[in-house]
Amino acid sequence: MNQTLNGIRRILITILVAMGVGALFIIAIGENPIDAYAALFRGAFDGKLRLGTTLAGFTPLLLTSIAFAVAAKAGAFNVGVEGEVFLGGITAAYIGINWTFLPKPALYVACFVGAMVVAAAWAFIPAVLRAYYNVNEVCTTILMNTVALYITSYLVSGPMSAGTANAQSLPVTVRLYQFMKPSSVNVGIFIAAITVIVFMLQKSSWRYKSRTVGLNPTHADYVGIDSKKVFIGAMMLSGMLGGMAGCIEVLGVHGYFLNNFATGLGSNGMLAALIVKNNMVSTPFMAFFLAVLKSGAMGMQQSTGVPKSLVDTITAVFIIIATMETAFQFTKKRKKKTEGKKEDKA
Repeated sequence: MNQTLNGIRRILITILVAMGVGALFIIAIGENPIDAYAALFRGAFDGKLRLGTTLAGFTPLLLTSIAFAVAAKAGAFNVGVEGEVFLGGITAAYIGINWTFLPKPALYVACFVGAMVVAAAWAFIPAVLRAYYNVNEVCTTILMNTVALYITSYLVSGPMSAGTANAQSLPVTVRLYQFMKPSSVNVGIFIAAITVIVFMLQKSSWRYKSRTVGLNPTHADYVGIDSKKVFIGAMMLSGMLGGMAGCIEVLGVHGYFLNNFATGLGSNGMLAALIVKNNMVSTPFMAFFLAVLKSGAMGMQQSTGVPKSLVDTITAVFIIIATMETAFQFTKKRKKKTEGKKEDKA
């Protein structure tokens, strides 16, 4: 409970500080910050279209932020969630276009299962390289994001191309129901929310093993937990969540695979998780706030003289605060170690 309250308190403080800095920039360009922020929130919530757009943007961020947090609990820094979203999306598109011999309920399941399996297999590669060969997963996942992007770009520009000006696949034969038209929010938001809630409420031995490996893999091995298998499992689970996000975007939002559709989803999800230190309860709230900022930015620009790039400034402040907090923690740990060594010498 204390951890949850601390996480919520951290979110509120971070939001207030970031918006305070943003207010200073708004004043500097001669605008009223109250009017600007009011326009931002109207742009995110006022009317079915705007609210639906915000919820549609929140859905993939919810999954990608939890995907990063899941890997982080086991000590993995999975920067490759974005590539997993791309590959999950292209797999769902392929199955949704070509597997029409299946009845529709089975086709829905096949799209999700296929997307999650392919994304998990993609995450398996850097996980094995790190676990057994000590290859840094940050480097491999960053590079593999580019590879995933090129694979999907080739497919929708060649074998899976719809022949349109924009590189995209043919339309899929199954769609997730959009319930707030003309926005693109769909039932995928409920699939994502239920998945995250079930995962957070589940108190399994695997979660304990994951935390143990993340805190001290040597200790985990000593007490009989196979740290390598747990690490690989966490990365693959992270990939599955990314693949699910890609499937929902293809089946629910676009109805086809659109080239580069997932650009920024992985980095924004990672940002949401990092700000709240990968706290599973707090991460969805931060992901929602980032979705609100992105959705309301255009409304703020249209109603006031404040450019939507101000949202990027607020996001940058989030990053700075998270970095400063990490730096302070690192400094404290160094001080404790130094004091401990001095006491040992004495």
